[in-house]
Amino acid sequence: MPIRPLLGGLILGTALLAGPAAAFGTLSAYTDLKLDDCSVVSTNDLETQWACPGYKGIPVEVTEGDLRFMVSYGLKSTEEKAAGQTLPPFNTLGETIEWRLSNKEGRWKPFATILRFKIDAHEEQKRGEVLVVTRLGEGKTCQIAYIDALANPNANDSRSRRPMPMALISIAARSR
Repeated sequence: MPIRPLLGGLILGTALLAGPAAAFGTLSAYTDLKLDDCSVVSTNDLETQWACPGYKGIPVEVTEGDLRFMVSYGLKSTEEKAAGQTLPPFNTLGETIEWRLSNKEGRWKPFATILRFKIDAHEEQKRGEVLVVTRLGEGKTCQIAYIDALANPNANDSRSRRPMPMALISIAARSR
């Protein structure tokens, strides 16, 4: 048996098997976040908590307390670190969640979200907007990046997003 056809078949077979596993990508899906369309889970004098629908039924938990919003995701959203994370200045939420999806595991699965937080003008602080990137995963859901949406003219374009440290959010909002 000649070695060339055998070697060629082996290389082709290996390429075909590795192809789908090696070729993966990312894309975005969008869902609305309108609190009027969500269910109030609890409310008292200090805070209100909503349960909202997310991408393909993934629960989205929104809590407002002390004029600041916190957003978490997943079946155990209230136990995740994100459930207690917010921006220091008073804020409100944008009405669209961008779900970042990967097909690395053979199906499109969300690995992060991007949500616009609107920072209220208050005393010396001027109005601002921050895109908050939250990593998803049971026991791992937390905010991981902050993009100053007003300082980045194409902040909604994922290729131009530049993260900023949490400490700079107040400074960036104050400088407008």
